Amino acid sequence: MADLITRLFSLGSKLKNLPDDKEKAISGYGFYDWGKSAFECSVTLAIIPVWYTVLFLKANGLTVSLFSQSMTADAVLSLVVAISTLSVAIISPPLGVIADRRLVKMRWLKILTIVGAGGTFLIAFAPLFGNASWIWIMVMYFVANVGLNGAGVFYNALLPHLGEQDELDDISNRAFAYGYLGGGLLLVIHLVVLMSTDFADWAIQFSMATAGIWWYGFALITFAWVPEPPVENEMEKLKFRDAARFAIGEVSQTLKDYKDFPHLFLYMLAYFLFIDGINTVTALAGVYGTTVLGIGFTGLIIALLVVQFIAAPSAILFTKIAERKGTKQALMISISGWVVLCFAGLCFAPLELETHEEYDILYEWNDEDNAYSVYVSWSANDLAQKLDYEDDEFNEQAWAKEWSYILPTKVNEDDEDILEWSWGVDEDEPNMIKLIGISNENITSFLSSIDNTRFSASVLGGELGGEANVGEDHPTNLGDGVLDSIPIWARDNVWKPLGMGVFLQFIVLGCFMGTLLGGSQGLARSLFGQIVPETRSTEFYSFLGFFNKVAAFVGPTLYFFMTVIYDSRAGIFSIAFLLLLGAILLYRVDIEAGKKDAKAEDIRIRKLLEES
Repeated sequence: MADLITRLFSLGSKLKNLPDDKEKAISGYGFYDWGKSAFECSVTLAIIPVWYTVLFLKANGLTVSLFSQSMTADAVLSLVVAISTLSVAIISPPLGVIADRRLVKMRWLKILTIVGAGGTFLIAFAPLFGNASWIWIMVMYFVANVGLNGAGVFYNALLPHLGEQDELDDISNRAFAYGYLGGGLLLVIHLVVLMSTDFADWAIQFSMATAGIWWYGFALITFAWVPEPPVENEMEKLKFRDAARFAIGEVSQTLKDYKDFPHLFLYMLAYFLFIDGINTVTALAGVYGTTVLGIGFTGLIIALLVVQFIAAPSAILFTKIAERKGTKQALMISISGWVVLCFAGLCFAPLELETHEEYDILYEWNDEDNAYSVYVSWSANDLAQKLDYEDDEFNEQAWAKEWSYILPTKVNEDDEDILEWSWGVDEDEPNMIKLIGISNENITSFLSSIDNTRFSASVLGGELGGEANVGEDHPTNLGDGVLDSIPIWARDNVWKPLGMGVFLQFIVLGCFMGTLLGGSQGLARSLFGQIVPETRSTEFYSFLGFFNKVAAFVGPTLYFFMTVIYDSRAGIFSIAFLLLLGAILLYRVDIEAGKKDAKAEDIRIRKLLEES
């Protein structure tokens, strides 16, 4: 199978008639992307945003109080991503210095892969922790991100050793194409399993576990096919304290060398900004779609499949663009597209509810029973009961408990005062309860109580037919946010005339994102590989990793604060400016001068090694 995939990705490549060992090494490099993309696609973008949000809501409601601050699910998740990436950022440069002087790149890649894939596998055990399931997910998600980001430092540092400078665009983009296709294929498998089981708990756990196995399993091909890059005049093994002292000294020297590599350091600063924006958008797009736009689980996964399978050929397409216009120009095109994408993301908004069926909670008059029946959507049916709450703050679970006699909500098993599914579920309609003896006044009062919630309710038939209400936190209820005038205008003047609901809007977003992913990540990595000294590749890639990880901390943190202070749309708006500033700095980088600096440094280092 691995050989078949290798031949498939060799089609259309400009790298022809390579020696078998070199072709095998390049393919092995791509298989690591194939494997780890299972975490980035199925876990980070598809399943975690929805599964974590559902478990979070069941345990806490719409918000949880952390550090005396009320936080939504997407805000908490962004904070976890930020802390995990910052942790790796701090230790990356010293590790990179050691890796350039000892034969340890592949060893550390293996160790950190085990950490990342193992953390991913352990996420599957979340349901064992009851109401603390969302906390277990956060902890294991933190561990998996540490493994992913740490392994990325050593994985990226292998790139300059796999080919000549004019081959790096092809190798880097081909590896990303492996990742997009590999992650997409596993996501298809997960989608089939989840939908065929009606998203059963065991199916979600199966998806988490197999994502970890997929990552580690294909990484074994990398470990077998990619050789450890040679190190000229390898340094002797040092004790931990001596190694740490040496590494810190070398890191300090590297920072002092910025005058010798002005274009390389300017590129790292530009990279810091634009990769910050790209990573933040891709990491939080799923939870943004779920929390802000109200995208369901199936819609989210379908959109992500579109991203993956468009990104794979787009990576090859941008390789061709780079061949014609240059790597820097092709990357500029991609980053400019990301800026447009962020501003476009502000415009996406669900259409206002117009028909009865579009509401979350549906009361329908049944002439045969002379009573109302209630139907609930997936979101309303995920309501949970929590008895501990503060009286001065609205609590969704307390609200659900108050109206449990009129809502088909599952309650806390310890609460003996409320009967679960009080009136019994219709076997033919699993989301329906026949309400017998409920007065019109009860339903009218309930509709009024919707005001402070994230739900909507509508009545069809009977004396109350036509009455409805939409909660202030419902995705369609706009007007309170500082930037809500933008999605309101777009909804009234674009989406509504075109009849495009939020699902189709999200698909358009996915197509755009997939196209840009194919041209940004691979080219950014290969462009750096062209201007970095080969003799100090891991050292400088570690600094790039440091910028990457700090950026991955700054982006989600900025999104977090903007979301807490304002709202999620303000968070997306702030990310657009990071991308724009990164594009401006990239424009000022002289790539040819950077290549000359790298070549001169390689000559200097090799001469010193010969003399010693």
